[in-house]
Amino acid sequence: MSQSLFAQKVGDIWIEGRVKVGFLAAHRTIMGHLANEHAFAGELSYAIQPKGRRSWQSAYRYPVYGVAAFFGSVGNSDLLGNYFGIFGFINLNLVKRKHYTLSSKMGCGLAYSNKYYDSEENILNVGVSTPVNALVTIALENRFVFGRHSINASLDATHFSNGAFKLPNSGLNLPFISVGYGYKVKESADTSFNHSDFQKKWEFGAIGFVSIKEVYPTGGRRYPVFGLNLVSRKYFGPRSGVELTLDIISKQAIFGYKPKIPKTQLGIIQMGIFVGYLLPMNHFHLITGMGVYLRDKYQPEDALYHRVGMRYVFDNGINLNLVLKSHWARADYVEYGIGYTFKR
Repeated sequence: MSQSLFAQKVGDIWIEGRVKVGFLAAHRTIMGHLANEHAFAGELSYAIQPKGRRSWQSAYRYPVYGVAAFFGSVGNSDLLGNYFGIFGFINLNLVKRKHYTLSSKMGCGLAYSNKYYDSEENILNVGVSTPVNALVTIALENRFVFGRHSINASLDATHFSNGAFKLPNSGLNLPFISVGYGYKVKESADTSFNHSDFQKKWEFGAIGFVSIKEVYPTGGRRYPVFGLNLVSRKYFGPRSGVELTLDIISKQAIFGYKPKIPKTQLGIIQMGIFVGYLLPMNHFHLITGMGVYLRDKYQPEDALYHRVGMRYVFDNGINLNLVLKSHWARADYVEYGIGYTFKR
């Protein structure tokens, strides 16, 4: 995918705030004791509404993107405390009218909690065991705009987890409803021009990644994870693509699975085929999909695995990856990767 741009960066700038009320969804039976009160939170965001004609912006009907701060409770102040986070987000327009927009919102960042699992002082917090966790949010948002003012109402789901870096890690899932107000602090004119040329040929590359995985029982050993993805991808247009990878994984935690069975480094190698859907937004990509193990000698988990995450692709072909690998709703580990796309 290539793109040439003759433009200045233009866009309206908004400051928005919202109040949120929700509850902790106890998605596992061991979490039933945690959800004992409503969750109350707030968000303050800095958002940009582009007016330029960059190809990815026009393809997504000029989405709003920016950064937001989250602060509030998560359903049990005594055991879970309060969360303070910051995340980047993008709103993709589903319906766009002069004064009204219906959009889907996706965001990802980090959050800090003042209370987490402790074997002596907070043993009942089976949701998270680290003070810093990933924050992921998806939402359906209604936005009404009147000049420099806006009113928004949304339904969202927010997730906190450390990706099995440390156990226990059941994760926290919270549905929220919210209302808010925004003010346009800067208005820009549309003065840009873009020429776009999407090359619908296959790209090929490789991505290496590392991670850390802790195994049960709680407080157990942490093992490194090493992997290589041999990647082929194709763009069907400015906002869709497909990715096929051959995954080669050395998950050292397999040595802790049924430890009485002798294992070798070669024996624990897992190999799989992954098929993913790409959502490209210029250099930034979202990826989600499913894979199946072709080689998994000891079978410590399911035969199928899943990935959801993000990637930044530079013009010189270098890729930076941040991806969560899971088996259905159970986090396996977070992949921290760097790769290269040939002849990009």
